[in-house]
Amino acid sequence: MIKVAMTGVYVDDVARAHAFYTDVLGFETRIRVDLGDGNLFVTVGAPDGAQPDLQLLLEPGQSPIAESYRTALYEAGLPSIVFSVDDLPGEYERLRDLGVRFTHAPQDQGPVLAAVLDDSLGNLVQLTQPKG
Repeated sequence: MIKVAMTGVYVDDVARAHAFYTDVLGFETRIRVDLGDGNLFVTVGAPDGAQPDLQLLLEPGQSPIAESYRTALYEAGLPSIVFSVDDLPGEYERLRDLGVRFTHAPQDQGPVLAAVLDDSLGNLVQLTQPKG
């Protein structure tokens, strides 16, 4: 059986992304290694033992390939990553109260409710909640 172990998201600043993804979105730090010269290797994951074998790598996005990829996604209004939540209206309000900017509020999208936020690190992030 093949399972997803790690996936990455390119960010403008790994340290700032680490703070946003943990302090604001609520992920927990799985790995944080200082590689020297201001470079960090950071992964985060769902808290409280949920999805223990799945990590999100916060990758430096300064390479030409990463920058063009992120810019194209952002300008097209496409999320670079999708997260699921149990209570989208509640998360939407909580995150807005923390100053997170959304490009669209929760709305029906087929089998899910979905909203899109700007992580302020060069990415749009979609939050989804299954309907029913």
